[in-house]
Amino acid sequence: MTALLTIPNFSVGRDLVRIAAIADALVNAAPGLRLLDTHSDPDHNRTVYTLTGPQGALQESLIEGARRAIELLDIRTHDGRHPRVGILDVAPVVYLDEAGRGAAAAEALAVADRLGHELQIPVFLYGELTSHTRTRHDVRRGGPRALQARIDSHALTPDFGPGNALHARAGATLVASRPPLIAFNVELAPPATLETARAIAALIREGGGEGLQGVRAIGLELPHLDGRAQVSTNVEDHLATPLRDLIAAIERHAQPYAAEVVGLPPRAAFDGFPDGLSVRNRRYLEDVLATQRDAPSPGG
Repeated sequence: MTALLTIPNFSVGRDLVRIAAIADALVNAAPGLRLLDTHSDPDHNRTVYTLTGPQGALQESLIEGARRAIELLDIRTHDGRHPRVGILDVAPVVYLDEAGRGAAAAEALAVADRLGHELQIPVFLYGELTSHTRTRHDVRRGGPRALQARIDSHALTPDFGPGNALHARAGATLVASRPPLIAFNVELAPPATLETARAIAALIREGGGEGLQGVRAIGLELPHLDGRAQVSTNVEDHLATPLRDLIAAIERHAQPYAAEVVGLPPRAAFDGFPDGLSVRNRRYLEDVLATQRDAPSPGG
């Protein structure tokens, strides 16, 4: 069976008990599942889990994780810096090479169908699963209220699940199949401000004045770090835009203070990366997969 990854993003980043409960539901849903990484951020109020498992097991993981999250969380009372439209906000199935592309697409579509029919969560496909390459930003823009307004006006229709209303507690979920992307956040040294971070993000994102291929970026402020400004990015093609190029682009406008990687990047993303910049949570996908390969699975 094809080994795949899933990297679900849940809208909870401060409550350790709930974060652990969702992790338990994810990893114990089926045999063969392994939890490789958990990254929680209190300012984003978001947790990103990285799991690996065979085709079939990952859909069980995501369904049981979503089911548990609905019991514990409510999108209507959620607050955080990161854009979101749901409790299980995004649920990508990730393939590591072309041989896994078809299996990832099939698994992602099964997840979307089950979230919609079993849990009554409206699901929006994005990326490779849509003919018009819908992005996460296209759906998230304005948050849950704006998304509901677009559903009401028929400007946007869920691909699976209820077609006329968000789930009261869970909101909506975005589902995709994709290759690995790099979630990479760069904190700026004072006196850089939120306005500085937003201006840099607008310049370096794809389509901006200095647009980097495959880069999505927003500027944020981090209260738990005394209001330090952050350029938060997703690098969708680390071969086209390695992280060294991202840092160089930011350095043209402000001094990076530190960085963090969310989840597990491929080693190649850090080729030529500057030695002087500290990167929190820097581990490589290949290394973690190698150490986990022979470990006993919690699911049996």
